[in-house]
Amino acid sequence: MQVSRYWRMNAQRYMMANGGVATAEKEEEKTFTFSGRGTIYSYSTVYDAPAGFEAYKPYVVGLIKLDEGPMVTAQITDIDAKEVEIGMPVEMVTRKLRTEGDEGVIVYGYKFRPSVVV
Repeated sequence: MQVSRYWRMNAQRYMMANGGVATAEKEEEKTFTFSGRGTIYSYSTVYDAPAGFEAYKPYVVGLIKLDEGPMVTAQITDIDAKEVEIGMPVEMVTRKLRTEGDEGVIVYGYKFRPSVVV
C-alpha cells in the first residue's frame, strides 16, 4: 500500500466518515461521520483464513447494520466466536489489521466489539 493512499483514507478507517458527498442542493462536499454503533445482522466464522491472516483464525466476520441505516462488513473482536449472536449490539473500535512488510506501514482499521451497556 502506498503511504499517500493510506493517509487519504484515514477518515474512513478511523472515524467511519464517508470522505465527503456532494449534494444536489449545494456543490460543496459534506462529510458524514457515523456513530460507530449498530447491531449484528449476520455473521460467519472464518476457519480457513487467507494468506497473511492465518495467525488470527478462527475469527468472526459480521455484517453490521449501523444505527444510521447502512450496513458494513467487519471483523467482530473481543468476544468468543461461540458467543456472537444476531441482533447483538456492537460498537466500532480501531485495531491493527496488518503490517506491510517487516519495516512497512502498520495498517489500522475498524472492527466491532460487543457494546458495553451503561
